[in-house]
Formats: sequence, C-alpha cells, structure tokens
Amino acid sequence: MAAEEENPVSTSLPVSSAAVPDSQALISTIEVTPSQPVQPIIPPVIPPMVSAVVPPIAPISTIPPPQVPAPLAPLPVRPPVFKPPVPAQNGEVRTSDSESDRDEPGPTRASAVEYEISEESRQVRERQEKAKQDLLMKRRAAVLAVPTNDMAVRARLRRLGEPITFFGEREMERRDRLRMLMAKLDSEGQLDRLMKALEEEEAAATATGADVEEEMLQYPFYTEGSKALLDARVDIAKYSIAKAAKRLQQAQRRRDNPDESIDEEIDYALKKVESLYLDCTESGDDRPLSGCSYSRDGNLLATSSLSGVVKIWSMPGLQKFSALKGHTERATDVTFSPVSNHVATSSADRTARLWNTDGSLLNTFQGHLDRLARIAFHPSGKYLGTTSFDKTWRLWDVDTGVELLLQEGHSRSVYGIAFHPDGSLAASCGLDALTRVWDLRTGRSILALEGHVKPVLGISFSPNGYHLATGGEDNTCRIWDLRKRKSLYVIPAHSNLISQLKFEPQEGYFLVTGSYDMTVK
Repeated sequence: MAAEEENPVSTSLPVSSAAVPDSQALISTIEVTPSQPVQPIIPPVIPPMVSAVVPPIAPISTIPPPQVPAPLAPLPVRPPVFKPPVPAQNGEVRTSDSESDRDEPGPTRASAVEYEISEESRQVRERQEKAKQDLLMKRRAAVLAVPTNDMAVRARLRRLGEPITFFGEREMERRDRLRMLMAKLDSEGQLDRLMKALEEEEAAATATGADVEEEMLQYPFYTEGSKALLDARVDIAKYSIAKAAKRLQQAQRRRDNPDESIDEEIDYALKKVESLYLDCTESGDDRPLSGCSYSRDGNLLATSSLSGVVKIWSMPGLQKFSALKGHTERATDVTFSPVSNHVATSSADRTARLWNTDGSLLNTFQGHLDRLARIAFHPSGKYLGTTSFDKTWRLWDVDTGVELLLQEGHSRSVYGIAFHPDGSLAASCGLDALTRVWDLRTGRSILALEGHVKPVLGISFSPNGYHLATGGEDNTCRIWDLRKRKSLYVIPAHSNLISQLKFEPQEGYFLVTGSYDMTVK
C-alpha cells in the first residue's frame, strides 16, 4: 500500500468495443491520486443482450480527389488596328468600314491616330490606283462610238485640237488614240468639248453630203482594176467559151459513139506507161535542179537550177542547146509557152523573165515583194501567172509585160499555180495548206479546198475539166472533183513530201508525182 501511495497507479480498463460504433477498441485511462483511496473496481454487469448490428461500411474510394487547376495567366491586350483612310466617292476621307462607326460614342478610335506610310507602300498604292484608272478608262473607251473611216478619224482629231497623225502611226493606231482621247475627255468631265466636236461633224456632214459620197468613192473596199485587166478578162472569157464548147462536144461524141470505150482507152494508156524505161541520164548543172519543162512539140527540154542558169536541151539525145543567163539568184521554175518556143523562168531575185530558145531575153516582169516560187502560162499563151512568198500571185501580159492582176487570198506564201485547160479558171496552193480556185473572168474565189494538213506544193488540172490534183508535205496526193466540191481520193503516194505532180496532158488517164523520197510514180 505504501508503495501504492507513494506512486500514482495508472490502471487501464478495457472498454467493450461492442458499444462503440468504430471498429477499433478505445482505451480509457483513469489516473488515481494518493489522496484518494483506491477502491476496487467492480466491472459493471452487462445484461445479456443481443449483439449489436454494425451497419456496413462503404469501401474507401481509390480515385484521387479532383485537382483544382491553377489560375491562368491574364490574356494579352490586343493592340488597336490602324486602318488607312479610304477615299469615298464624294471626296471625303473615311477611316472605317461603315458610317455608323463614326457616330458611336466612346473613346477616340484608332482611325484618328496618325501613322507614317513607307515610300515603297506609297509607290505600290500609286501603281494600283493607276492600273485601276487605266482599266476604267479602257472600259469607258470600249463603249464609245469611233468612226472607222481614216479620213473621219483625222477630221475628229483636228476638231479636238489634237495632232491628226504621228510619225509611223497606222490607221488602227490612230483610231485607238482617238478612242482613248474621247474616253479621257469623258472621264475628266469635258463633255462640252467632245459634244462640240460631234456637232461640228454632223453639221459638216449635213452641209457637204455630196462631197462625202465622192470621198467614199475614192476609197472603195475592193481593188479597182485597170482597163488592161478588163480587156484581158473579156479576151479570157471569149477564149474559154470556145475551148469549153470543143471539150463538151468531144465528151458527147464519146458518150454517143458505141465503138469508143473509155475503159479500153485507159487500159491501153496504162500498158504504154508500164513499158516506160530509163532512156538516158545527164548532169544538168553543178547545183540541184528545181524544175523542167518540155516544149509543145517535145523536141526541146528546159531545166532550171539553183545556180540561176536555165539550160535548153535538144531531144532525144539530150544535147545542150543553149543557156539562159540573167537571174542574179537561184532559178525556182521554168516552163515553155503552149503556143511558141518561148521560155518563162522565175527566180528568187523577185523577177520573172521571158526568153527565146537561143538565149535572148524578151521581157522582164517585176513587182513581187519576195522571192518567186512557180510560174505557169495561160493556155492561150498571152498571159503568165507567177506565185511568190509575198502571199500573192500575179497575172502578167506576156506581150507588154504589164501586171494585170495582183491577187491576195492566202494567209501564207503562195507556192503552186495552174490554169484550167479551158482558160477560165486558175488554181493556187500555198504553205497555208489551202487550195483556192479563181474565176479569171470575174476575179472571184469560187472554191476553197481544205484537206491537206501541211503545205501544198504541187497542183494540176485534168484535161477532162473537172478533176484537180494536189500534193504536198503530208506525203499524200488528193484528187478533187470541182463539180462536187470535195475530195474524191486521197492517195498515200510517197514516204516523203510531194514536190510536183502533172496530169497526162492529152486525156488525163494517169497522173505523175515526184517526191523527195527520190521516186517518180
């Protein structure tokens, strides 16, 4: 007891965990001091009772609690956008896209802030503004009515106080200048000046109506022919009527005569052609030959060369008869007259010449602006046709040397020419892959034959009067029917370009073609 009185005694009493809601047992500690006697602790009597029901405990979640995000940094302040002043239609300067922005109350907007534009930006804006003004000027000029007659254009320029022409200025350039000038006056508001000029023109036109008609007659849309051309057309018409009548009579006689068979004649002609053989060979010149032609009786042969010399050979022995020297450039073609032994030659020196067989020069035909290609006699022998790289072909009077006709119609150089056996038509072909048929009695182009895909170099009329053969760089030969106005046959004749072709001159039963593949068929 003494020991117990000197030292406090701590007694731990267990407490039943059944009465405590928690699953762990709680321990209560009671301290006893020496001043108080220690009494025995009698455990309370717990009446028998039913064991307490402990409610189920929810399982502890393993999901971590949501984390609160850290506060975001403050957003940067957007600087004000400066908009350049926009010129309005009425001359005012606007700094915003709408008029309502100007009326909104509030602090001063960024449009009022002054800023500096770089020199490069200023130049870019000036160029853009100039391009815009030019575009508007062209649009305005496109709807203006400008006279097409060059004399009227000059008169209006004079009334507007502008130079009527500049050095080297052509008609279309002068008309465009007038159009732009009128558009400029319209855009600058000088309509009174423009209307005054128009009124003066109308007054002048009303006062001098007869003078205007005479002035228009001085500039026709067609080329007025000469008296020599009119006489030539009349002569060609008379000649062609007689030749056509004779040809038709022969055709009718063959049709009505039962003893004549065209098929048998064709077979006979083809058999004679099959018996052809190489008779002789002769070196014509130091340079390549460009053309050849037989005389009407077949006793002479003329050859042209790139050396510019034309030689005459006697047949059948091929003995040199004469040499025709006079061209300063290469000779491009040669042909005999159908009524005499005169020889016509063409050259790259832009001239054609008429020769006698003894070598004497009879006439020179000058007028083409570029080198000549081919030359051909009219069936009457009175006229000569030449083609040139100046995109024209011309008709000449053999006796006088006068140029009767300058005919345009091809978009590129004219190369080949041929005359109808009756003399009424002429056909031309060129580097534009086009063949045209012309009526010599009226001067009109009556037929344009399209089919070749490359330049046409050779052309020939058939003696029957209605077939035409052409050949060119597409290696084909086409047979055209003038009555049907279309191509009848396309002959894949050679493996290279066809340089020349000819119908058999008597009846036209066969055709001969020459090619750069070194063959004649």
